[in-house]
Amino acid sequence: MKSHEIDYTLYGDDMQFVEIELDPGETVIAEAGAMMYMDYPIQMESIFGDGSGNQGSGLMGKLMGAGKRMMTGESLFMTAFTNGGNGKRNVSFAAPFPGKIVPLDLAEHGEKIICQKDAFLCCAKGISIGIEFQKRVGVGFFGGEGFIMQKLEGDGKAFVHASGTIIERELMAGEKLKVDTGCLVALEQTVDYDIEMVKGIKSAFFGGEGLFFAVLTGPGKVWLQSLPFSRLADRIYKNAPATGGSRQGEGSLLGALGDMLDGN
Repeated sequence: MKSHEIDYTLYGDDMQFVEIELDPGETVIAEAGAMMYMDYPIQMESIFGDGSGNQGSGLMGKLMGAGKRMMTGESLFMTAFTNGGNGKRNVSFAAPFPGKIVPLDLAEHGEKIICQKDAFLCCAKGISIGIEFQKRVGVGFFGGEGFIMQKLEGDGKAFVHASGTIIERELMAGEKLKVDTGCLVALEQTVDYDIEMVKGIKSAFFGGEGLFFAVLTGPGKVWLQSLPFSRLADRIYKNAPATGGSRQGEGSLLGALGDMLDGN
């Protein structure tokens, strides 16, 4: 294997973290700020690039790799955790919001997975973390993830996180699945990703599902999330108390009644 062969254990249900077991000399690469705890004497080092050696040599190559990651919502630096001791040691990483951590053995998925921006959590050293451009203009503008998605390549284990409950679907050749554009987490490279406009003016404007669906065509596996973080944040924002103490309820009548009882 080109990538380090790491073992892991997932803990929790809706607020998960992953504990990585490192043999002496093994390294795991993580998004900056994801570390929860680590055993002594694991050594932590901030690095440009992903440590895979696939982003060119020299400072310029590392800078270009870091710049590409920033386009997918990741930070400029990544962090390498290396076991510098003699025995097995553990380091753990936590997701930044409620949801699930999805372990992916890239060797079982054609050594390449395409995922939504800002989904990467950590991976074995040797995996390349890059960008995937959407070639179709419609997908880029209306697909929910824009023209740029994350690309994980290699033969080791990688971990991505998503909000809500995660479901894995395997599509047969030619099988199509319509998905809310915000619910797509990841897909294998064999899956075709396109968009389709909602039919009917009434459904498009009053159906509450947006104007476009993501259309996934097999063969291959896809991973979907039940609650996109953007949807949760939008609902919290809409129902947050307004300045001055007035409340915004689910229904305008109840909200107005609550304001009257409060003397507003």
